[in-house]
Amino acid sequence: MRTARLRTVHPVLWAGWAALAAGAVLCVIGWYGVSGERYAERQLPFLASCTVPGAALIIAAAVLLTHGRNALAAARVEELYRLLVAAGPADADESGQAAATPVAVSGELLTVPGGTLWHRADCPLVAGKAEAVPVDALLLASGELGPCPICEPSAADPDD
Repeated sequence: MRTARLRTVHPVLWAGWAALAAGAVLCVIGWYGVSGERYAERQLPFLASCTVPGAALIIAAAVLLTHGRNALAAARVEELYRLLVAAGPADADESGQAAATPVAVSGELLTVPGGTLWHRADCPLVAGKAEAVPVDALLLASGELGPCPICEPSAADPDD
């Protein structure tokens, strides 16, 4: 099932591809016209009527395609989030209340290089990742990293 936002993204992408094709055609026509003229004053009409508008269309196409791809990715994330929320917790009891079982319980803290969060070692976001490295107390104290909202580690957890 597709969301309404996902359906509105496709015209933006099509418009971007159409603008890119039209811009490329105009640039080729302008180049062909300029290449056949020896004098600069005869080349200017081709530059003004074909090459400059063609370059503007190519730039507009790049903007439209970027916007369309970002909107498409955002729509997919919203759809996945909606599906995740609709599914509910897997371990809910009959009364509809979720059992309070932690996602991760390890005391070892890890981070991924270039990441912005620190996790417990058994957190599903870093479990099994070879690039995950232990977090030292200096890095935690600097405030550069935040706690993972999934495994909810605390700064007081032991490093080893």
